[in-house]
Amino acid sequence: MGITNSTIMVVDDTEANVDILVETLGDTYDVSVALDGITALEDISENNPDLILLDIMMPGMDGYEVCKRLKEDEKTKNIPVIFLTALTEEHNEEKGLKLGAVDYITKPFNPELVKTRVHNHLDLKHHRDHLEELVKKRTRELQLTQEVTIESMGTLAEYRDPETGGHIKRTQHYVKLLAEHLKDHPKFRDYLTLNIIDLLYISAPLHDIGKVGVRDNILLKPGKLTDEEFEEMKKHTQYGHDAIISAEKKLGENSFLSIAREIAYTHQEKWDGSGYPQGLKEEEIPISGRLMALADVYDALISKRAYKPPFAHEKAVSIIVEGKGKHFDPDIVTAFEELKERFRSIALEFCDFEEERLMLEGKT
Repeated sequence: MGITNSTIMVVDDTEANVDILVETLGDTYDVSVALDGITALEDISENNPDLILLDIMMPGMDGYEVCKRLKEDEKTKNIPVIFLTALTEEHNEEKGLKLGAVDYITKPFNPELVKTRVHNHLDLKHHRDHLEELVKKRTRELQLTQEVTIESMGTLAEYRDPETGGHIKRTQHYVKLLAEHLKDHPKFRDYLTLNIIDLLYISAPLHDIGKVGVRDNILLKPGKLTDEEFEEMKKHTQYGHDAIISAEKKLGENSFLSIAREIAYTHQEKWDGSGYPQGLKEEEIPISGRLMALADVYDALISKRAYKPPFAHEKAVSIIVEGKGKHFDPDIVTAFEELKERFRSIALEFCDFEEERLMLEGKT
């Protein structure tokens, strides 16, 4: 919207002042009028003008209080306010500017001065709004870049690993479900912000990205692995870590890939320290890895594999609960127990095989 299409609200209890301002600005802008503070607040809340010319000395609610309330309201706090007043003391001007006003015009008005100041502040607002929109657009583009990057890397793992398919979608939703449930828990609330939960969701598909480095005769073996083969399979956590960190270094330590790296590297660690690759114990394991560990194991249990049939939901739940304080963070298991039926629903929504569906529904 151009400046000449802007709307201006004049708030003044003196009709002669209002007439001068309407005559001065009416040919260029859409001008509306309020004769008292309460009426002004009601009108501004409904119509959100582009700029407000606000008298200070009014009966009932003065201009200072009107400005204060406007700046406290999320809907109106960014509307520029220019005070109109006969008060000329410096402390009056200081008070108005501290409340958030952008300018101060003293009475009697110089029409050309009013026009110029209104134009300048509308011009500033126009550029500010345009900049904010550019920032929002750039933020959306960056978020999309993150999602596309992770999705493409996850798709690579899906093509390489016969076990991924729906597994990627299911574990992604399990992790988000757990994180949202735990975000107010004293142990997790400082970490599980809305932004981190979003990153956990989009990063979870990369937990097994390292399997692209595992040899075919091991990754694709239609049966249980030997001890030696399992040692090779365990290296997928290191491969995933190394693949992601090479990209992360180019983006900086605080890049969105840091959580993906944590998940890929630590999702096979166990609460009692018996996991791999580092043998981390308890809270040494990043929260992201702890969440992924439970999600990954539950899904492996209810899924069909070359070396095993799918387990019933109830059996999978009992195995997870049995691992409380051993394989898994006890607080995350407690959350899982409260969410177990929602886990089942997610598993059914993204089910790969009819055999798995029947087991989840308890029909076999």
